[in-house]
Amino acid sequence: MDTESISSTTKPIKLSGVTLLIALTSILIIVTLLFDFTSGTWHTPQKSLALPFLLSGIISSILGYWVIPILRRIKAGQVIQEDGPQTHLKKAGTTTMGGIFFVPVVIAVTLFCSQFTEDGLAVCLVTLGYGLIGWVDDWQILRQQSNKGISPKMKLTLQIAIAVLFCLWILWQKPFDLTTVALPGGINLALGWLFFPLAIFVLAAESNATNLTDGVDGLAAGTSAIAFWGLGAVIAPTHPDLTVFCLAMSGGCLGFLLHNRNPAQVFMGDTGSLALGGALAAVGLLSGHLWTLFVVSGIFFVESLSVIAQVGYYKATKDENGKGKRLFKMAPLHHHFELSGWGETQVVGMFYLVNIVLVVVAFVI
Repeated sequence: MDTESISSTTKPIKLSGVTLLIALTSILIIVTLLFDFTSGTWHTPQKSLALPFLLSGIISSILGYWVIPILRRIKAGQVIQEDGPQTHLKKAGTTTMGGIFFVPVVIAVTLFCSQFTEDGLAVCLVTLGYGLIGWVDDWQILRQQSNKGISPKMKLTLQIAIAVLFCLWILWQKPFDLTTVALPGGINLALGWLFFPLAIFVLAAESNATNLTDGVDGLAAGTSAIAFWGLGAVIAPTHPDLTVFCLAMSGGCLGFLLHNRNPAQVFMGDTGSLALGGALAAVGLLSGHLWTLFVVSGIFFVESLSVIAQVGYYKATKDENGKGKRLFKMAPLHHHFELSGWGETQVVGMFYLVNIVLVVVAFVI
């Protein structure tokens, strides 16, 4: 169905960044306080698991008021792509690299609340590793004042290197415990040694997917908060330490969202977006819930798929002049909706709603 025809015949819903932030935060806080993650029921609030969520959210939101002015003083302003949506050009100079204040908070809260368990520490190290890759990329962009940070080849090499180290740790600590993947219907799929190349792919793909999703105010932070909450809810009965991490990250994303909502005062940059994807993948792999990871990460998957489809279609339809056709008005997909007449908050609100539905689906199946 043509998105342009829809937008021309219906009145757009008026949303604001504040409205979306309040709605999303209220839903996640209320559900976190009422849901017993350990038993998977709604009878008794599990305060111990609500603590990392609330603690991470509060500290991240407060810390932002101190860190953002520092980033402004060192001129850490976003460089906007000229070939992107024209409405984004006014965002040039907006403070970026915001991942440096909410990712460390999440790691500290996780380690404190989980009492330094092996799995919790491993996931934190993977998150930190991918965050450092993003920081190097962000720093190069700021130093060169262009959108070209480290080369895509170098970035992918570093992502794979961290993934390999993570897999080696898995092989050393529990060589065959994680080679079975849980599927819907109680089916357990034994992967054997195929688990390890799959794990490397998942880590690299997930981190790049969240990176692609970070293109509209509040989009990556909000959808990640929902995805981490959903993944944590599913794995809580068997992996409470990883659930602590998921809830801490969900809360941290909401705390960051206070400053990243439309109009954004700060962007997370690759420092934040690569860390989010690496963290999601690491939790999914360690818990054996790759299917759940795939479902709650549906938004990120579709965003990545839209880029792959756009590039593939363009190359396949090239004429004698070397010019091809476009499947979407622009990729990733959120830009397509923007260029079809949707406002940023409309796009973000729709993606939030879809992601909440995906979490419900993941929990039910």
